[in-house]
Amino acid sequence: MNDSRQGSLVYVIAGEPSGDILAGRLMQAMQRQNPGVSFAGLGGETMKAQSFQSLFPISDISVMGFWEVLPGLPLILKRLKQVIRDIERQQPDVILTVDSWGFVSRILKTLKKRKNTIPTVHYVAPQVWAWKKSRAPKAARLMNRMMALLPYEPAYFEKYGLQCDFVGHPVIEITADTTDGINTFKERHHIPDQRFILCVLPGSRGSEIRKLIPIFKKVINRLKDIYPDMFVIIPTVEAIAGEVRDAFAGTDIPHCVITGQHERYNAFCISNFALAASGTVSLELAVFGIPHVIAYRFSAITNLIIRRLATTKYANLINILAAKPVIPEFVLANCREELITAKVLELMQQPEAVRRQVEEAQQYLSLLKPQDGQMPSGKAASIVWEMIRK
Repeated sequence: MNDSRQGSLVYVIAGEPSGDILAGRLMQAMQRQNPGVSFAGLGGETMKAQSFQSLFPISDISVMGFWEVLPGLPLILKRLKQVIRDIERQQPDVILTVDSWGFVSRILKTLKKRKNTIPTVHYVAPQVWAWKKSRAPKAARLMNRMMALLPYEPAYFEKYGLQCDFVGHPVIEITADTTDGINTFKERHHIPDQRFILCVLPGSRGSEIRKLIPIFKKVINRLKDIYPDMFVIIPTVEAIAGEVRDAFAGTDIPHCVITGQHERYNAFCISNFALAASGTVSLELAVFGIPHVIAYRFSAITNLIIRRLATTKYANLINILAAKPVIPEFVLANCREELITAKVLELMQQPEAVRRQVEEAQQYLSLLKPQDGQMPSGKAASIVWEMIRK
C-alpha cells in the first residue's frame, strides 16, 4: 500500500450509468487535487472518456427490479467473482463503490469474509428512508465510510456507527458545463429551426427502455397531432443506442438519437419540454430549467413488490425534498399513455404552471449543495484522499 497520494490507485466500481456520471466527476476532482492518481475497476462511458478501462461493460450488471434480474443472474454472479479477483490482484489503496447497492454490497461482503484490509468508501447512500431500512446496519458492517448526496441521510447510518458525510449532489455542478456550438449541434442532427423540441429520455438500461419506449411512442404520436412541427431528440447511452434507434426506426416523427454527456447537454439547451424515465436525469433537466414529467414501470410482479415495500410517497427526488409533486410523476400502475399525455398537454398549454415548476425545482436543487461552500465532487474527492492517507 502507498504511504502518500503520489501514485495512488483507486479501484472504482460504478455499475450503472447514473453512478458512472457521479464517479466520472469525482475522478476529475481527484485528478485536479493530485494528477498522479490512477484508476481501475468498473465504469461506463463518462469514465471511459477519461481513458479509464472498464473491466467489462456495465450493461452486463445494470438491471433494476426483482423479476428483471433473474434472467441475467448467472452473468451477474460471474462478473461479481471477476471483480473480486481483480481487486485482490491489483491491491488498490482504496475501494470506491458508487451506487449499485445490490451489486457492491455482495462484493463488500465477500471481501470482508476474506479479511480484506483495503479501506472502502461508498458514494451514494442506499435510500433506506424510502425502503429496506435493514441496509443501514448492513452498510455499517461492510464499509469504512459513506458519502451521502442528501442532507438528511447521514443520520440513518451514523446511529449504527458508520461515518457518513453529506457531500452534496454533483448535478449542481452542471452549471459549469455551459455548452456551445448549438447551431453546429442542430446541423449535425438535421434539426430544423423554429421547431417545438421534445426531449425523450427512456432510460439507460435495456430493461427500462423495453418497458418505457412503447408508452413514450404512444405519447409522442398523440402530441404530434397537436404539435405537427415537433422534433424529438432521444439521448441515450452507447451500450443500448442500437436498440433505441431500432425502436424508433419505424416512426414517421422527425427525430434523432444521440449519445454522450456533451450531446445530451446540447439537447437540453434547445429543448422545450422533456419526457423522462425517473432518475438522476430529472435533476439534470431541472438544472437546465426544462419543464418535464417522469415515468417508470417494472414488470407486473416487481410493481407489486415495490408497492408493498416502498415507504415514501414520491419517486422523484425533487418531490421528496419538497414533500409535494413539483415534477409530475407517473410510476408503476400510473405509468399509462393516456395519463402522461393529458398532463403533458396540460402543462404545454399553461405557461404559468411551467414557470412555477421550473422555479420550484431549482429552489429545491439548492438543498443539494454542501453548506461549507465546497463543490460536491471536490468534497467527495477530499474524503477519498483522506481514506487513502489513513
